[in-house]
Amino acid sequence: MLKSPPRSPLKSPKKGLLAGAIALSCLGLVGYWYVFIAGAPQLDPLPAEQQTGLTFQVETVNSQAMGEERRYGVVLPPDYSHHPDQRYPVIVLLHGGHGNERDFEDKAHLTSVLHDLYQEQRLPPSLVVTPDGSDRRGSSPFWDPDYYDGPNGNLATWIGTELPQVIRSRYRTLNQPQFWAIGGLSSGGWGAFNIGLRNLNQFQTLFSHTGYFTDSSGPENSPQVLIQQIPAANRRHLYIYLDAGKNDHRYLTATRQFHAILTHLGIPNQFHVFSGGHGIVGQDVGWNYWHRHLADSLSFVGQRFTRALRQQETADSSKTHLDPVHQQRKSHAQSEVTHPHPTQR
Repeated sequence: MLKSPPRSPLKSPKKGLLAGAIALSCLGLVGYWYVFIAGAPQLDPLPAEQQTGLTFQVETVNSQAMGEERRYGVVLPPDYSHHPDQRYPVIVLLHGGHGNERDFEDKAHLTSVLHDLYQEQRLPPSLVVTPDGSDRRGSSPFWDPDYYDGPNGNLATWIGTELPQVIRSRYRTLNQPQFWAIGGLSSGGWGAFNIGLRNLNQFQTLFSHTGYFTDSSGPENSPQVLIQQIPAANRRHLYIYLDAGKNDHRYLTATRQFHAILTHLGIPNQFHVFSGGHGIVGQDVGWNYWHRHLADSLSFVGQRFTRALRQQETADSSKTHLDPVHQQRKSHAQSEVTHPHPTQR
C-alpha cells in the first residue's frame, strides 16, 4: 500500500499576520530614525578627504534675540593659531529644512571641500560658520526654518546681527562687509538672501544652492521683492552666486527668475544649472549635489575675497608710502613753530 507523502504543516494565519506586523513595525522604526533622527542623510555619499588638517567644532552662545542658548559650528583657517596678528574673511552657511549646525560637516563634508579649495588656492584662508537655523519649533521634516523675525523666533536678528557680533568678539576677523559672505542650500538659500539683503553693512557676497526667493509669509520676506527696493548705490556692491538642479523644476524656475531680475538691475551674478537636485540617492542629488557644488560657490566667494584683499593691500601700501611724507611735512611745520626765525624774536 502506497503511503502519501507527509503534508507540510500549514502556517497559522495569525502567525503570518503577526510576522508581517512586526516587519512593518521594524520598517517604520527604521524610517522614523532615518527621517526624524538622522535627518535623511545621503544613502550613497561621495568619498571625502579625511586628513584635512581642519577641525569642525561646535560652540554655544546665549542669544537675546531667540531667548535661549544657540549653537554654531566653526572651522578656523589653516594655521590660525600660528598667525596671531592676521585677520580673516568670514563665510556663514545656512542649512535647509530639518537641519542643524552640523549638516554642512556631517552631510556635505565641509572640511573636505575647504581642504581642496585651500590646496588649489581657490579660496583664501577664511573663517567658516554654520549656525543652527532652526526656529523655536525645532528641526522637523514638516517645515522649513523661518529665517526671519516672526512668531517662531527672531532668527533674522540672531543670524544677521547677533552672530556677527559674537564671531567678531571671539575670533580675528576682517570686519568690512566685502570680507563677509552668507549663503545656504534649499531653504537656507532663501534664508541667506532674506537675511543678507537686510544687512548689507555686514554682507556683500551672497549665494544660494537650489534655493527659492519668495516666501509664503509674504513679500516682506521675499528676496525677489526686497532686492528691487534696495537703492542702486547699495546694489552695486553686491556679488551673487546662484545654482539649481535640472531635476528641481520648481527651484530651477525660481532661481532662473531671480537671476533675470538681478541681471536687469545690473547686479553682478553667476547662475549655473547642474545635473540633479534634491534627493537622497544618486551621484548628483541631495547632499552629493550640495557637496559637489559647495566648491563652486565658495570658489566664487574666494574670487571676491581675493579681489578685496588685494584692494586692501594696495590701499595699505599707498598709505604706508604717503605716511613718511606726511610725517616729514608735519615735523617741518613743528620745527618752524618751535624755532622761530631770529628776526621774529
